[in-house]
Amino acid sequence: MSFALYEKSGRIATVTLNRPEARNAIGTLEDCQDISNALMRAHDDPEVSAVILTGAGKAFCSGGDLKAIRERTGIGPQSKPDGTRANYRRGVQQIIRTLADVEVATIAAINGPAIGLGMDIGILCDMRIAATSAKLASSFVKVGIIPGDGGAWILTQAIGSTRAAEMILTGDQIDGEEAARIGLVNKTVADDQLMAEARKLAERVAVNPPRTVRLAKRLLRESQHGRLSDVMELSAAFQALAHETADHKEAVDAFSEKRAPKFTGG
Repeated sequence: MSFALYEKSGRIATVTLNRPEARNAIGTLEDCQDISNALMRAHDDPEVSAVILTGAGKAFCSGGDLKAIRERTGIGPQSKPDGTRANYRRGVQQIIRTLADVEVATIAAINGPAIGLGMDIGILCDMRIAATSAKLASSFVKVGIIPGDGGAWILTQAIGSTRAAEMILTGDQIDGEEAARIGLVNKTVADDQLMAEARKLAERVAVNPPRTVRLAKRLLRESQHGRLSDVMELSAAFQALAHETADHKEAVDAFSEKRAPKFTGG
C-alpha cells in the first residue's frame, strides 16, 4: 500500500500520510516518491484546486525514521558523503521541490506531532491549520544533524530569521497555540474540528476559478524570491492570460447581472 493515500471530492483532494503505527515517519526513498506522486496527481488534474495534507492516526509526521537513519538504509546517510548528498537530493528534497512546484493550493492539517522533516513539509504548504494536540519542532540539532531538507529557508520564510533561528538552534518544541501566535500556522482548532476546518478553507479556495487559482499560487511562490520589478512583469503576463479565460468573463457577467457565478475551469 502506498504511504500517501489520495482521495478526491469535488475540486479538493486529500493526501494522507498512512503509517500511523510509526507516527507517519518517512523511512525510504519510496516513501518520498509516494508523497511526491500524490501531490503531482493533484497538480496534473485540472479539476483539483486545493489539496489537504494530513497524517493518519495521532501524528502528522514525526520526520525521518531514525532506525533507518541509524542503519544507513533509508533516506539519510549512506556509506560515503557523496552518496548521502545524492540520497538527500533524490529523497527528502524531492518532496520539498514538489511542494514548491505544485500549482494547486496546499493546506496542511497538522493533527499531531510534526517534527523535523515532518514540520518542514507542513510549513511549506501554503496554509496551515493545527490541532490543539499538535507539537512542532525543527529538532535536527537534537540528533546531531541540520535541516537537510531546506528547512532553514522554509522556516525563515514562514516566521522570519530570528524566530527561525530560535527554533532551529534550540530544537525546542512548541504547541499549536504558540505556533498560531508566531504565525507558523494560520489558526489552531480543537482536534475533532481539524479536518472540517481544513475542508472549509479548501472550499473557500475551490469556489474560485481554478485556472486563476493556479496562476495566483504560482505568482505567490515566485514572489518569495523575486525582485519587485520581476514580479510585476510576471504579474502582467499572468494577468494577460487570466483576462482571456471563460471564467473571468463569467465572473464579470455574474457581477453585472447580480447573480452567483458558475465557473467551469475554462
